[in-house]
Amino acid sequence: MQDQSSKIVLEQISHLTLTAPTDEIYHASVAWFEQLGLRAILTETSADTKATWLQLFCEETSTHDPAIKIAYSPSGLRKLPHSTKMDWRSVPAIATIITNTLKAIEELFASLPWAYQRYSIPSKDPLAQSEYSAIYTHDPMNNLLIFTDKPNPFASKKKTETAHHVEAEHTETQRPQFQALEQPDGRKRKIAILTSGGDAPGMNASVRGVVRAAIVRGCDAYAVHEGYQGLVDGGKMIKKMGWDDVQGYLTTGGTVIGTARCKAFRERPGRLSAAKNLVLEGIDALIVCGGDGSLTGADLFRAEWPSLLEELVNTGELTQEQVEPFSNLNIVGLVGSIDNDMACTDITIGAVTCLHRICESIDSISSTASSHSRAFVVEVMGRHCGWLALMAGIATGADFIFIPERPPSGEDWQDNMCAEIKRHRDLGKRKTIVIVCEGAIDSNLNPITAKDLADLLTDHLHLDTRMTILGHVQRGGVPCAFDRNLATMQGVEAVEAVLASRPDVPSPMIAMNENKIVRTDLMKAVALTGEVAKAIARKDFIGAMELRDPAFNQQYDQFIATTLSSNERSLLTHDKENCQPLRIGIINVGAPAGGMNAAVRAAVRYARNRGHIPFAIHNGFPGLIAGQVKEMQWMDVDGWMAHGGSELGTNRDQPSLDLGMVSYQLQKFNIQSLLLIGGFEAYTACLEMYNARESYPAFCMPMVHIPATISNNVPGTEYSLGCDTSLNAIMEACDAIKQSATASRKRVFVVEVHGGKSGFLAVMSGLAVGATSVYIPEEGISLTRLQKDVAHLCQRYAEDAEGKSQGRVFIRSEAASRTYTTDIVSAIIKEEGHQQFDSRTAILGHIQQGNSPSPLDRVRAMRLAVCSIDFMEEKACLSSSSSSSASSASSSGPVVYNKDPDSISVAGIHGSNVSFTSVEALLKSTDMKNRKPTQTWWMDYKRSCNLLARRTDLL
Repeated sequence: MQDQSSKIVLEQISHLTLTAPTDEIYHASVAWFEQLGLRAILTETSADTKATWLQLFCEETSTHDPAIKIAYSPSGLRKLPHSTKMDWRSVPAIATIITNTLKAIEELFASLPWAYQRYSIPSKDPLAQSEYSAIYTHDPMNNLLIFTDKPNPFASKKKTETAHHVEAEHTETQRPQFQALEQPDGRKRKIAILTSGGDAPGMNASVRGVVRAAIVRGCDAYAVHEGYQGLVDGGKMIKKMGWDDVQGYLTTGGTVIGTARCKAFRERPGRLSAAKNLVLEGIDALIVCGGDGSLTGADLFRAEWPSLLEELVNTGELTQEQVEPFSNLNIVGLVGSIDNDMACTDITIGAVTCLHRICESIDSISSTASSHSRAFVVEVMGRHCGWLALMAGIATGADFIFIPERPPSGEDWQDNMCAEIKRHRDLGKRKTIVIVCEGAIDSNLNPITAKDLADLLTDHLHLDTRMTILGHVQRGGVPCAFDRNLATMQGVEAVEAVLASRPDVPSPMIAMNENKIVRTDLMKAVALTGEVAKAIARKDFIGAMELRDPAFNQQYDQFIATTLSSNERSLLTHDKENCQPLRIGIINVGAPAGGMNAAVRAAVRYARNRGHIPFAIHNGFPGLIAGQVKEMQWMDVDGWMAHGGSELGTNRDQPSLDLGMVSYQLQKFNIQSLLLIGGFEAYTACLEMYNARESYPAFCMPMVHIPATISNNVPGTEYSLGCDTSLNAIMEACDAIKQSATASRKRVFVVEVHGGKSGFLAVMSGLAVGATSVYIPEEGISLTRLQKDVAHLCQRYAEDAEGKSQGRVFIRSEAASRTYTTDIVSAIIKEEGHQQFDSRTAILGHIQQGNSPSPLDRVRAMRLAVCSIDFMEEKACLSSSSSSSASSASSSGPVVYNKDPDSISVAGIHGSNVSFTSVEALLKSTDMKNRKPTQTWWMDYKRSCNLLARRTDLL
């Protein structure tokens, strides 16, 4: 099989030693590898053992670099091949061989015959082909090997076109060196990142992502300090970054590399200096993290680049030879903005953390406001964008919000607001919270200030009113888990965008659309962002709302519908014909999760405003069987947005506890629609009632399951309520643990997290805290994996500066392995570390359920609850209009008799949309045994965890 066009080349790996337990297997193994094109070049013998080196080079001059050693040892273990009925991709392989003769290898295996498994896998490498193949097989010693035609991502393009590459396990003393991705002229790629404009939490995470991804991709990474001012000044302001230079960046707010307003860069002389400094450093790729102004300046810099270089040559500042390799400047934008005011992206870096700070402040204000029966007017940031005010209003249950895109309608809006607040007070509310955006205006474009509103409440309602301007506290603090992961993944994608950029393609901006990291046209996004302010200026408020992300307009309407009391009228009869008010039961099922109470609050208030009658079913299905059902009033759920746990009570019991009594109680209380809020147990409960419809007609009603579980393992949704709260609880605990480990020097913590058979919490928290290794049920734990982890730890601690060893964290999902428990993993790490480092365990337990729900969980809860009530109405109306047997709300049976499978559905978040999928249809994509979906979007992040921890041995 060997010829001059198909070489096997050894690059940057340690030697691989394989042991044969018998002489017969030893000789068979040597012959087997020789058939693949590896040639035996040396045999060592002794009384009991033999060893043969297998050469990976075909040239005679390369005999000094053998790669595989096959040794015969009578004490060697006899390994059994893995069953051909299992998927070998789930088993750790001893080596991966990258070859350009994969087809010939497959023909060889088929002709022997030889057991193997072949897979086609889409490639994520923009420099590689769109798809690659992999063959899994066992050698005669029963070692699992992978043969693939995937190019080596760390080798130069020239080499990957013609070379075989063997990637074996790395020993403690032989770490792979990342080979540079070369330019056509042989230069090494150099990528710089700067942060500009207002600081935003998560900017440091993006810098870390860029630096480490660039190093892994074989490039040099640079940080430009003090934003564009650093480009203009050059010298020490442009610093080459190493792997450990960004250690600790995840937990730090603001921007470590600094940001500054730079007047000089706005003028051409300043940009000339910046261009000269980049050329002198050999940098031709710039990643800019900032707002629309910063990104506009970056694109202008790119557009002027050729003329700037020409002027520098003409003035003698640089020579033609110096500028020749840098004819094009690559620009990639990352949006760092707490206002979330950039078009073409659903969220910006820093916005969610800022929302955390606002909600923490308002939650604290709410307690004192309730104590003294006061009103508070809180001003938040946002000159032209009301995202922070809107989301904070939803998350904290504020009475009113004022934003620039949607000013209050009518000239008498002050009277209407006062009348609504008085109605709330008459219902028994002791506090009033009004949130005003700093750029809020009325319909005539007149500013609405916090002082104006405070004076209004004092003068017209005689309320004891206080005013709080949060100011720059909103920008500060540790980034939340969402922002860390968003910024990290966007930083990694920015490096990939640099490597894939071309002079004829517009500068890209890294965005988040439909829960996916994507690239979009930078200047198109900047232009659309400016259109919002223009629409507001010409009083086109409808257009301004439509220019925001797809959910913005809908969420504003939902806020109004769940906040303003409308108990004197029914909106239902105005909106839909042939629809009667529904008696809606609300029940929590499964373990507590942050956001459950927020969902109940939104469902109760929206249902009452629509004219429906909501009923609380306490303590899950046992409570329903016991008749613990109570009608809910508008004020019964006041303040629930910030409450953790489950105010209704919850447990894991199923309707099968007593299906007959469950049916009886639903009929007794005339429950005509059911809202289940909970985890996988709520999903199986829906299935049980769906399957029992023939025997129990009471179950023939609209039912909706709102996923609420920290494990995020419910099918039909990308996010469940509670998972974001849990991620932040894990992140905060791991930050403290890591701090302790660093202070103790050379200490490793193995942290066990919840999640059942789903690795969501482990993967996403591992990414957020910079875990060295993550163990999840989807991959399991093997002794080989533990050996790799120990070897990696030994190398990393050996590289740490004397007296400055970093604490390191391993994340282990609770169901990752029955054998390798958290204690055993920690003991193995400690024992194999040979006193080079210590190891401890931390089992977080129920602290992961969190305390107060995170803002994202609160906002998602409100949205899912409102959409669920609308879904119930729709199903009830359709059945009422098509069924002559429908009964009225006062009858003893359900309002509808509906066997439509779609009437029992899961409310799921998919990108920026809420959709409903029947529980029956979801069975096809559900692993019932392991209680999770068969497909998960977050598994793509697992590779990034390894990459950013320098675990190239696991990629």
